[in-house]
Amino acid sequence: MTKLLMISTVLLAFLSGCHTVSGVGQDIKGGGHAVSHAADKVHSEM
Repeated sequence: MTKLLMISTVLLAFLSGCHTVSGVGQDIKGGGHAVSHAADKVHSEM
């Protein structure tokens, strides 16, 4: 449930923050960092 909430939050932030071409790039970069962080956390819990 926590993972679903985190993914939903990231997607909502991504979709609501895209106002410019520069903003799109920053949103994609931020999304990549969030996914990477989540993957590292899951990996460390294994």
